[in-house]
Amino acid sequence: MNQTVPPPTEQQLEAARRVIAHHLVPTPTVTLMLRGRPVLTKMELFQPTGAFKVRGALAAIDAALRSDPTGAVIASSAGNHGLGIAHAAMLLGARATVVVPATASAAKVKKLQNYEIELIQHGNSYDDAQAFALTLAAERSIRFLSPFNDPDVVAGQSTVFEEMLRQAPELEHLVVSVGGGGLIAGCLVAREVHGRTDIRVTAVQPQNSSALYFALQGKTMAEISHLPTIADGLAGGGDDGAMTNAIVAHHQIPFVLVPEAEIRSAVRECVEQNGLVMEGSATASYAAITNNLIHDSSSRVGFIACGRNIAFDLLQSLLAE
Repeated sequence: MNQTVPPPTEQQLEAARRVIAHHLVPTPTVTLMLRGRPVLTKMELFQPTGAFKVRGALAAIDAALRSDPTGAVIASSAGNHGLGIAHAAMLLGARATVVVPATASAAKVKKLQNYEIELIQHGNSYDDAQAFALTLAAERSIRFLSPFNDPDVVAGQSTVFEEMLRQAPELEHLVVSVGGGGLIAGCLVAREVHGRTDIRVTAVQPQNSSALYFALQGKTMAEISHLPTIADGLAGGGDDGAMTNAIVAHHQIPFVLVPEAEIRSAVRECVEQNGLVMEGSATASYAAITNNLIHDSSSRVGFIACGRNIAFDLLQSLLAE
């Protein structure tokens, strides 16, 4: 997909705030002790779908229904965006189709099957699923909802930062796990809107799959290779020329690439030390902080525990490692 879309407007940001406040309870920000260091943690793993992406889904489906109350939507997803779309469609009374790759997390596919949506598994990667979803959207003349390259989706994700800022105004440095960039773009937009550019932001990607990092170095998505990662929500390509790429590039934030072994061990450490199940997408940021890849010992550092949807058999194997 190579489609240029604008960043969210103030009207879209306000519409996202309204629909999310109506349908979702704010998730808490708590202080976890990470190897003896207090770290502010935004508990998005407590969302009803197990991940933050229900926010962007609510904002986007609400916008779609306001423009066409009888319309349907279609989305491609590695799993969590699809769950957000399915849950938002249930809450708002929309008809939704979700396309996921055949390699999608079994835990996420199982949860998707509990919703009254059209669920399609296609291809072996997110890119395959997205290409198929775009074809269906054109054939059916319905709106495609990207997990990141959509202003309403990014407006929804911006509410994570806004809530965290209200709950923890002492925050000085936010660490954000990044896939296609919807969450970090939303945080950067909200940071600017609220005049809090004093808060540092660092992007974290798996070393095995770092599309946005390399895209910002000038590579096209076709030129970027990927290795397997348990941070499946961050894996795969983004979009050349995506709005999220431009937002992140504009703010010139640093990136940290986390080795796979550290993401894996962080899943186990989260359970053993904090009694929390986090998927690899969340523990990428956890691992960046605990392994001192974030060089900022003096600040009040925080991260977004963005999801909990990890397959049980994978969790078992990681706990046994």
